[in-house]
Amino acid sequence: MLEYNFNNIEEKWQKHWDSVEAFKTKDEKTKKKYYVLEQFPYPSGDGLHMGHVRVYTIGDVLARYKKIQGYNVLHPMGADAFGLPAENAAIQRKINPADWTTSNMKKIVQEQKSLGISYDWERYLSTCLPDYYKHTQFLFLKMFEKQLAYRKEGLVNWCEKCTTVLANEQVEDGKCWRCSSNIIKKDLNQWYIKITEYQDRLIDDLDELKEWPSTVKTMQKNWIGRVSGWEVPLKVKGKSESISVFVEKCRSFVNLSYIEISPNHEIIEQLIHSSDMKINNFINKEKNKVKEYKNKFFEGYFTGSVCIHPITQQEIPIYVTNSFEQEDKNSTLIGKNIEIIATQSNIEINESKERINKILFDDVNAVVTDEEYDLKIENYLVNKAIGQFKTTFKLRDWLISRQRYWGCPIPIIYCDSCGTVPVPADQLPVILPEDVTFSGNDNPMKTSSEFVNCDCPTCGGSARRETDTMDTFIDSSWYYLRYVDAHNKEKPFESGIVNEWLSVDEYVGGIEHAVLHLLYSRFITKFLYDIGYVNFKEPFKKLVTQGMVLKDGIKMSKSKGNVVSPTEIIDKYGADTLRLFILFAAPVHRDLEWSESGVEGCYRFLKKLWNYVHVLETAETQDIAKDKKIKELIKLRGKTVKKVTMNLEEGNSLNTAISSLMHLLNFIYALEKEYVKSNEVKDTIREVLIMLAPFTPHICEELWQRLNHTVESVHSQKWPKYNEEMLKDEKTEIVVQINGKLREKIEVETDLDEIDLKEKVFQLEKVKSYLNNKIPSKTIVIPNKLINIVIKG
Repeated sequence: MLEYNFNNIEEKWQKHWDSVEAFKTKDEKTKKKYYVLEQFPYPSGDGLHMGHVRVYTIGDVLARYKKIQGYNVLHPMGADAFGLPAENAAIQRKINPADWTTSNMKKIVQEQKSLGISYDWERYLSTCLPDYYKHTQFLFLKMFEKQLAYRKEGLVNWCEKCTTVLANEQVEDGKCWRCSSNIIKKDLNQWYIKITEYQDRLIDDLDELKEWPSTVKTMQKNWIGRVSGWEVPLKVKGKSESISVFVEKCRSFVNLSYIEISPNHEIIEQLIHSSDMKINNFINKEKNKVKEYKNKFFEGYFTGSVCIHPITQQEIPIYVTNSFEQEDKNSTLIGKNIEIIATQSNIEINESKERINKILFDDVNAVVTDEEYDLKIENYLVNKAIGQFKTTFKLRDWLISRQRYWGCPIPIIYCDSCGTVPVPADQLPVILPEDVTFSGNDNPMKTSSEFVNCDCPTCGGSARRETDTMDTFIDSSWYYLRYVDAHNKEKPFESGIVNEWLSVDEYVGGIEHAVLHLLYSRFITKFLYDIGYVNFKEPFKKLVTQGMVLKDGIKMSKSKGNVVSPTEIIDKYGADTLRLFILFAAPVHRDLEWSESGVEGCYRFLKKLWNYVHVLETAETQDIAKDKKIKELIKLRGKTVKKVTMNLEEGNSLNTAISSLMHLLNFIYALEKEYVKSNEVKDTIREVLIMLAPFTPHICEELWQRLNHTVESVHSQKWPKYNEEMLKDEKTEIVVQINGKLREKIEVETDLDEIDLKEKVFQLEKVKSYLNNKIPSKTIVIPNKLINIVIKG
C-alpha cells in the first residue's frame, strides 16, 4: 500500500498552487464576491506561534469553503511592520530596523506558506514600506484638513522603559501594554486625533453589527462610556471657585456625605489648607501616576476645604483621593463608600436625608422611592437653575505621537513665520531618515539634522520637521482597504473598487483588540465615509474572535517555557495534521488546550482516510442494491452535508463540522468489505473529500486526484447538496436526566447520533439552569431512550 508521505504531498501541492496562481483573486463579474481576512501579524524574530496558526487556519477554512461554493474570494495577507519591538531588537543587534523587519517578514511568509494558507500573495503589503506609509501620511493630512488631527499640550501616559507616550487604550492596569512597566504622567505637546467627534456614532452603530460577538460590542460601549446625567456645580466655601460633580441619578444627592477630587485637579492647590506632610507627600506621589486598578484599596485625605450641598446647604468635606479611572484635571466623584477615606465626614446621612425630605416633600419622615427622589430633585435643579442635564463620555481623543524612530513620520513642518504647516501631498512620502543615533534617552529622529532641517513649503524659509512618528495602530486602521487596490501608486485606493468589495465579509482575530484596533478601524472607516472615499460605515460585517492556545492551562509564551513550535509539528506530522487538530480541539471562540496525543489522533485519522481511499481507488465499483445499510449511508451523508454547511456558515463550530465528517467516515469504515465496491460509498467519499478540503487541503487534493484520475482541483468542485425531505426521520421521545433525576423530555429524530443529541439537550433552558455553567463530569446516552448528565458538587 502506498505510504502517506505528508512531506512530499504538502510540498507538491504548495508548489502547484503557487505555479498556477490558484488563489489569485480574479476579476470575475459573474461570481459573488466574498472578502475573508485575518488580522495580519507583527514580524517578530520568533516567527509564528500556535495562536497565529489558529487564526490563519480558521480564516483559510472559511476562504476555501466560499471558493468551493463558487464565490470570487479575496483572501490577502501582509505585515503590521512598524513598532517598538523591531526598533529595540535592531538596536540590540546594531542593525537598521528595516533590515531586521524585512528578514522576519520573509520568515513568517515562508511559515504561512508551509501551512498551505490560500492567500493572494500578489496583494501582500507591509506597513513599513514607503509605498504604504505614503498613504498613511496622506490620510493624516486629510484628518488635519478636517481639523480632526491637532496638537496640544496635555497630561499624557509616559513609559520610561519605552521612552514614549501611550494612548489611554494602551495602558493596562497602570502598565505599558508592551513592556508592562509602570506608567507615569507627563505634560507634553503631542498630536491627537479627535476620535471623540465620533463617539455617539461609534456606540449607536454597534447595533448594526449583527454578526459581531456581543462581548466585543459591550467592551467598546464600556470603553466609550456614554452616560447621561446631571452636572451640578458645588460652591467651595470661602472661595470663588466651584467644583462640578456629575451624577447619573439625582438620588445621589440624598446620601451625599463628601466629595472626592483627583490629585491632578486644576484647583487642588487652592483647596489644601493643611501643611501636613502626609497629604502633600500623597499628592506629589499620586499627581503624575496612573492608577493600577487591581488594587482594591484607595487612599484619600481631607483637603481642609468644604463645598455646599446644592439642596440642604450643608457643608460637604472635600477629599483628595487616588480612586479615579481618568486622571483629568477636573475629575470629581460623589463619595459613596466612606471607608476608603482616611478622615471621615462629620455629616450624618440620616440628617442629610431628613433635610432633603423637609425641603422637597415638607415631611422629614417621608417614605419615598428612588424614582420619586430623582424626579423631585431634577425639578428642584431646573427651578433653581442649578446645573444642567448632559451626556458625558469616558473616551478621550486618540494620542498618536510616539517619540520613537520605527514608525510612520508625521507629515508636519514648523515654520517661525507660517506656524504649523502640512507637508503638501505631492511631496509625500516623508521618508524615515537612516542617519539617526539610538541613544535610548531621546527620540532618535532628532539626531538627523538633514531630516529635521528643511524649507517651509509655504514661504520657503528655514523650518523644522516634526520628529514624532505615528502610533502603529494608525497603520493597521486602514490596511484592509489597501489590499483591494494594493498597487495603486497615486492614492490609497480607488473608491469604486473598494466599494465593490467592502465591508469585509468575515474578519478573524483576537478579542484583545476590541478597544484598540477594532475601535480605531471603525473610526477611520466612518471618517472616510464622511469625506466621500467609501460608501460604507463599518469595516467588518462579521467578526470571528478565536480563543487562546493554552498548554497545561496557561497561555503559551517563551517566558513560561511552554511554547510548541508550529514548524516542529509540521515536520513531524504535517501541516494538515496541525490544521486539523487546531480546528478540532475546541470551538473557535473557546480557549484550546494543546495536546500531543490529540495531534497524534488527528494524524491517525488522516492516515486511515489515506489508506481507505487507496483501497477504494483500486476496487472495481458496481451498483449494489440499496439495502438498509446503503439507505442509512445516503441519509447520513445528507445529514452530514447539512451539518457541515451550517457549521461553516456560522463560523464558530468548525470542530463540530469535523466531528460530523469523522462520524460519517466511521460509519463507512464499519461496513462490510463488499461495500467498498459500492458506487454510493465512492460517491460519499468524494463528498467527504470536498467538505474536508477546507480543513486539510493537501491530502484532500491528492486523494481527489487519485480517486477520480483527474487534474481538476478538489477546490474547483461544487459543494455537496442535500435533500431536506430525505432527511426527515421518525421522531422519538428522549428522557433527560440530571444526576439520574428526570428533569425534561425532548422529541428528536430516531437514531439521532450522540453528538447532535447532546447539542440539542445542552441548549434546553431547563438543562442550562441546572448546569449553571458547570461542566458535566460525564454524559450517558442510551440511544432512543434517555440521556443522563452527571454533575459533581
